[in-house]
Amino acid sequence: MNYQAFTDETLLMMHHGARGALVTDDELIRFGERARFKVRDTLNWTMHIAELEAEMVRRGMTFDVIVWSMSGGQQSHQPRSTEAADGPTHLSARIAAAMRIRRS
Repeated sequence: MNYQAFTDETLLMMHHGARGALVTDDELIRFGERARFKVRDTLNWTMHIAELEAEMVRRGMTFDVIVWSMSGGQQSHQPRSTEAADGPTHLSARIAAAMRIRRS
């Protein structure tokens, strides 16, 4: 993809989308569900994120680098009964917290 053709704002939006897909996959796995986006399992996803971040660094943009080892998918899975009563609400709150959009 020609990342140089995109605006800074577009690159940030793509990066937030990639981060959101990764966080969503990790949270679903943590709840014992199947990953929806398969970010960790798809080479094109990892290449997209690496190239996107490289362009953002080249431009001197401020952003939170995606750290692959910090995800929920690497943690041990707890039984569903110990999770919040309202799973979808809990999942949405955790995804929003994990994405923490940095504002300048």
